[in-house]
Amino acid sequence: EDFLNLIFKAMMKDSLNSSRPVSSAVQSSEQIEEMFDALSYIKGASLLLMLKHYLTKDVFQAGIEVYLHNHNYGSAQSDDLWDSMNEITNGTLDVKKLMKTWILHKGFPLVTVVRKGKIISVQQEKFLYRVEPENWTSDASYLWHIPLTYITSSCNFTHCTNAYLLDQKSGM
Repeated sequence: EDFLNLIFKAMMKDSLNSSRPVSSAVQSSEQIEEMFDALSYIKGASLLLMLKHYLTKDVFQAGIEVYLHNHNYGSAQSDDLWDSMNEITNGTLDVKKLMKTWILHKGFPLVTVVRKGKIISVQQEKFLYRVEPENWTSDASYLWHIPLTYITSSCNFTHCTNAYLLDQKSGM
């Protein structure tokens, strides 16, 4: 419950146009210090939980083990973690491409789901809580790769989970 409260606080900060990406290039030690805030830690943890749920616990765990083994006693970059996950998924999913849409974009998407009979359509757009005119920039080109999981009447959440990757503005 405490973590969920932290997530909502980070989302509130991230929903402002003045937000920043989780990962970005820095030029000075002051910029490095600015990067270590609630947004980096809480949004970063949330993104790892999202990835773990989408890949499944066992696949995610195996990717972490490969990452730790490959970078034992060394330094690493964020791409190294995604490369380790790609190694485990054997090319069935480009984890690096998926995660870069989350860590290199500021903010997060609003997903709208519409059901018409048996047809479900989904659409994404950048969510903004409040537009701040002095900091406003158009983010119309933002596109996230959103792992969506769902259940149907033929199965429940504990026995089977269906997954869909929304990697376009809209899909069915």
